[in-house]
This record gives sequence, structure tokens and C-alpha cells, in this order.
Amino acid sequence: MSTFELTARGNLMAALKSRYPQLAVLAIMLAGYLFAILAGLIGTPVGSRNFSIVFVWIAWWAVLILVAVPVLGRGWCAVCPIPLPGEWLQRGAVLGPTAKPTRRRLRWPRRLRSIWLQSAAFLALALFSPILLTTPLVTALVLAGMLVAAIAMSMVFERRSFCRYLCPVGGFIGLYSQTAPLELRIKDKSVCAACEGKPCYNGSAAGYGCPWDVFPGGLTKNTYCGLCMECLRTCPHDNIAVNARPFGADLAKPSTRLDEAFKSFVMLGAAMVYAAVLLGPWGFLKDAAYRIGSLPWLIYAMVFLAIIGVLLPGLFAITVGPNGDRRLLRQRFARLSTALIPLGLSAWIAFSLSFVLANASYILASLSDPLGLGWNLLGTANLAWKPVLTAVLAPAQTLALVGGVIWSGSVARKAAAESHVSPVPVMLYCALVACVMLWLLL
Repeated sequence: MSTFELTARGNLMAALKSRYPQLAVLAIMLAGYLFAILAGLIGTPVGSRNFSIVFVWIAWWAVLILVAVPVLGRGWCAVCPIPLPGEWLQRGAVLGPTAKPTRRRLRWPRRLRSIWLQSAAFLALALFSPILLTTPLVTALVLAGMLVAAIAMSMVFERRSFCRYLCPVGGFIGLYSQTAPLELRIKDKSVCAACEGKPCYNGSAAGYGCPWDVFPGGLTKNTYCGLCMECLRTCPHDNIAVNARPFGADLAKPSTRLDEAFKSFVMLGAAMVYAAVLLGPWGFLKDAAYRIGSLPWLIYAMVFLAIIGVLLPGLFAITVGPNGDRRLLRQRFARLSTALIPLGLSAWIAFSLSFVLANASYILASLSDPLGLGWNLLGTANLAWKPVLTAVLAPAQTLALVGGVIWSGSVARKAAAESHVSPVPVMLYCALVACVMLWLLL
């Protein structure tokens, strides 16, 4: 695999080593995040006119799914404001390390060091997504809850435990960051092996240790690296690089972890259910999803969880076999599920195109009147709603899903070769799922 070191250019390396540029972006993001909470609490209850809905679920979501994750991988995590206040309190500093270290925090429990909790948190939000995506107050409470949870966990546990083990968005980004053409890696393994004290992980007087609890010398994929650049700043040997690489390079190394495998089904299934509920013509389904706590909603929730936790992984387990050997089935299931990552990303892109292009015209109106209080700051508050690029929507969605199937087929061939099985069943599974998704969208 060929890579190109972006940080070989001195200007970029200097910019990344300085904490000031990143801090400036983080401060802007934190101000926007807090304003989104405020807008949801005191602004208009009409979602299409409220900053919290328009900029979180339309503008930010479009940038995240259509640009940031496919191109930058964990790039959003590098500027995410959620862990910032808790990290400042944890470290006792905003920039460089303090002369007097703060009190020690607890290590995150070993048994919980997986992404199962992230998947559960995502599913919990997904079950309430119709209300979350349309009701400013609910969005504000969720945003505030995530911020409070991150601060509380920083006060009890060391490093970014919230980001690594609980954040539902972080789990989503981590899974699909494996497809991105950007990575942070060491240059020379022997330098890391000989390095005393491992300051990139443990920290030193020159800088913090890795907030994500990742030792760069053992980093082989993007899933758990938040691109915070602390290791790059702290390494005394300049042995950390940011590289450009081929798309999907991490997928050449199939995972053997069940938590990562099931994350693929969580994300793929959620995209399909979202397409059916938010874009489909079934009024009874929309009604059930919106009536939180009612009997129809309970049935909807059970079907939602059954599709994600039973139907999709169950069919995949039958596809990959064999049924008589549990250990071998588990191994194949985990490895071959890597093939679902490109398809899942393409499904989210296809869904997001419908959602974003249908609602993009609300962005300018919300900029002029972010709280829905009758302001007209930019003269665009009264712009009429109008979907954009409708002529290219269906072809773009079809192209995304077809591309996802082809990409998944390529990954399936590599993973199947490692497991000494035929890739054809997995390729047929991916094609079937893509056809269902395309039918839901079109």
C-alpha cells in the first residue's frame, strides 16, 4: 500500500504541532454547540425555523456524512467541542501541560473497553430519531446531555472515556473512518520500540499523552484514533506522520472483534429504517415512530431492534456459515462483516442526500432568524422552502449504492480469501441489501 506523508511539508507540520489553530476552531465549534442548545431551549418550536435543528441535523450532518467521514475519517473528532470543557477541567489547563498535575482519575473498566456501549447509545437515539430530528427542545436536551456526560466522565475517568467508549457519533465515525484516505501513523517501528517513557502515550513535560488511550506504535487502523494530534506534538523523535493513502486501506485488515462486526449491522440497519420512516410513503409507520411510548411505538421499536439485532446479522450468519462450528462461525462472521462497511457508508450517503437536499433551503432562512423570533439579519429569513438538485438525486443515490456494492464485493473477496471461503454469498447479501435500500429510497 502506497502512502504519501502530508506532514513532510514543514508548514503543515508546524501548524499541526501548534495547539493554537486547533484551539481556535474548537472554540468556534463550542460556541456554535452552546448556541444550538440555547436555540433549542428558547427558540421557536418549529424545527425548520430553529438553528438547533437546521444546523445540527441538516448542515452539520451533510458535512459529516458527505465530506468529513469519507475524506477525513476521524477529522470531525479533531474539532468536536463535546469533550473540550471536561478535558480542560481534567487537565487543569487549556493549552500546555500544567506544572502541577491534577489528581489521578480512574481507568475505564476493562470489561467495558469495547464499542458495545456506543452501539447501544446510538440505538437509543435512533429509536427517538423522528422526534429528535424535528423537535428543537429534544435536540437541545440531547446535546446538553452529551456535554454533561462528557464532563462528568472526565471528572471520574482518565482521558476521553466518553469519546472512546460511549459517544454514539464517535462510534459511527470510527467505523467508517476506515474507508477514508487519511491516516495518522508512526514512521518507524524501531524508533517507537527504543523510545523510553513513551511520551506520546504517557505524556511528558512537553505535552499530554494520548487522550484516546491509543499507543501510536501499535496503531494499525483509524477506528480508535481521534486525530487530536497530541502524539505528533509530544513525540520527541518526530516519528509521527499524517499520511494520504488509498481509500479503504484499513479494510484490507478484517477485524475479528464481534463488537465491531455488530456495529456494521447497527449502522446499516439504521440507515434502512431511517429511509423507510423518514422518506417512505407509509403513514402508519411515521405515525408509530412519532408516538413515543404508545403501543404502536413499542411495536415499531421491537421491529426496529429485531431488524438490526436479529434479521440482518442472522441472515449474514447463515450466509457465511458453517452452522456446526461456533468458533469458526464467530471468526468468519467478524471478518466477513468488514465487507459491509463500504455498503453501510454508501447507504448513509444515499439516505442523507435525500434528507439534506430536501431541506437545504432552510439553512439561509435559519441564518437570518436562528431563534425563529422574527429577525431578518441577512435578508433571507423569508425564503420559501424549495428542494435543491432534485434532477440529480435519484442518479446520485443509485450511483452511491452501486459503488458501495462493488466496493463491498472487493473487500469481501479479500476477507473471504483470508477465511478460505467463497466471497459469493457475501456479495449476494450486499447486493440484496442495496436493492432493498434503493427501493426504500426510490
